[in-house]
Amino acid sequence: MKPLKSPKITATSQRRYSEKEYQDMPDELVWESFRLGNEATFSYIYKNFASDLFSYGFQFCGDSHLVEDCMQNVFIYLRKRRENLGQVKSIKSYLFKCIQYEIIKRLKERGVLVDTNEYQYKKAFCIALSPETIMIESESQEQKRMMINQALDQLTSRQRQALILLYEEEMSYSEIADIMGFSEVKSARKLVYRALASLKEVINPS
Repeated sequence: MKPLKSPKITATSQRRYSEKEYQDMPDELVWESFRLGNEATFSYIYKNFASDLFSYGFQFCGDSHLVEDCMQNVFIYLRKRRENLGQVKSIKSYLFKCIQYEIIKRLKERGVLVDTNEYQYKKAFCIALSPETIMIESESQEQKRMMINQALDQLTSRQRQALILLYEEEMSYSEIADIMGFSEVKSARKLVYRALASLKEVINPS
């Protein structure tokens, strides 16, 4: 069986691809189609990533109105400047970085001093296990859930952010490093390992 070929993207390609065709395309091709002016591709990017982008932005600052405004600014900017944008390997991680930058910029305009090493929003990147998560059937399991949630709460917001990006958003360490502003991928790995070690120490103390 011959391997499937990706569609050729050209400056005159304004074809409205199907949802499945978009999903089967590498992000690089989807982004190139957007950069070359395909409005259908812009609509697909918005439709496919807006929900995740809002959730991430809200985790970051806890202000839904601010996140909505920042999302609008991000997509307006991308649409206006698309011809001058560079290549993108992961659209999702690129958009996460954009919304994060926009939120920080807006917060600074409000006079909020933003320390990117530890976010001021106390519930930033909150992680909590529901009873259904571990199928609680006894009092001891409920105590275990409470212990895990307490351990998660003791992590720094940066540690929780890294865990969410890795496990919930399924991003690579390289993407996590880029979003979180690390110059080296190993810094993202260290942050995750330290977070997991902290959880293990609280849940199973030696």
